[in-house]
Amino acid sequence: MTQRAGFVALIGEPNAGKSTLTNHMVGAKVSIVTHKVQTTRARIRGVALEGDSQIVFVDTPGLFQPRRRLDRAMVAAAWGGAADADIIVLLIEAHRGVTDGVKRILDGLEEIGRGRQIALAINKIDRVQAEDLLALTKDMNERFNFIETFMISAEKGHGVDDLRKWLAERMPEGPWLYPEDQIADLPLRMIAAEMTREKLTLRLHQELPYQLTVETESWEERKDGSARVEQIIYVMRDGHKGIVLGKKGETIKAVSQSARAELEEFLGRKIHLFLQVKVRPNWLEEKERYSEMGLDFRDGNT
Repeated sequence: MTQRAGFVALIGEPNAGKSTLTNHMVGAKVSIVTHKVQTTRARIRGVALEGDSQIVFVDTPGLFQPRRRLDRAMVAAAWGGAADADIIVLLIEAHRGVTDGVKRILDGLEEIGRGRQIALAINKIDRVQAEDLLALTKDMNERFNFIETFMISAEKGHGVDDLRKWLAERMPEGPWLYPEDQIADLPLRMIAAEMTREKLTLRLHQELPYQLTVETESWEERKDGSARVEQIIYVMRDGHKGIVLGKKGETIKAVSQSARAELEEFLGRKIHLFLQVKVRPNWLEEKERYSEMGLDFRDGNT
């Protein structure tokens, strides 16, 4: 049997369902999924197996109009992920159709797409009527020469198996890139930080989630098989620290319990998680913070 392995970049607007699709393809939660937009900051690689093919999904940050250094670094990471992939899958939302953001992405694909295999996946198909879906498919394929179009629901799993099989058949021949039991190309420290950041994002509202970051400061393996994990939550203002802590520390306690439970389920062992909140007004301009997020600080330059 011939082994195949390659990279698939999932690109699209924020909240298009890239992280949900990555998690469904891999069969485990490797990417942060929330109802808020712009939550995936780095290119997160999830590894899926289909027959003799190993498909490495690059879940990129959503493509949007950047305003800050962090935004620009995220957008650069997304296009970088697309440029490095064997196949690009553009994910759009069925009920939103051809938005201005989708048009900008199509313009970008015209630049990097020459000689590349680019497929279209229309997500959240359960939200529209069949005739509207067909009209959107026709419109998108008139705008760009996609090699294939898939209609899916990443959340419910509709059409996802067909997409995975199609991708598997088109992976380049060659040995697998990762061990058979590996599902993510991310250090455990970063996965743990992402889990905590997701819980914070779900509990906090408005702009605050985009003005904080989480770093795993230490990871100590213990003789009993458990691990002690210490994390720092960096916020920009004193007022933000109070919001993260919550009344009598209720918010930070709930976040810690939720993140610890998910990490324990993910690793299959006991975790002792300790969270600390620190005010760092300029963390958005600090190179080290970007390195911890897997982003290139230089990509944030104007």
